[in-house]
Amino acid sequence: MVHSPLLVLSLVIATLYAALFHLLRGQTMRDLVLYWAASLIGFAAGHLIAAALSWPDPLIGELHIAPASVVSVSLMSFARRLRS
Repeated sequence: MVHSPLLVLSLVIATLYAALFHLLRGQTMRDLVLYWAASLIGFAAGHLIAAALSWPDPLIGELHIAPASVVSVSLMSFARRLRS
């Protein structure tokens, strides 16, 4: 079950990743929206995969931060390559 603080923290971190990625690599507002969507999907997928596999990685509360971050950045990079 998703708890509200976990959801809020995930949204904040994924949004920060998208903003930083756009700052470094983005050009248009459309890019920002694309990176934000990719970041949210990747962050959620990384967390859910790690939670399903019970990975003993660094946690912030119940949030599997390392795999969520890796998948989030990977999906944003993939989205950037698709746009090119």
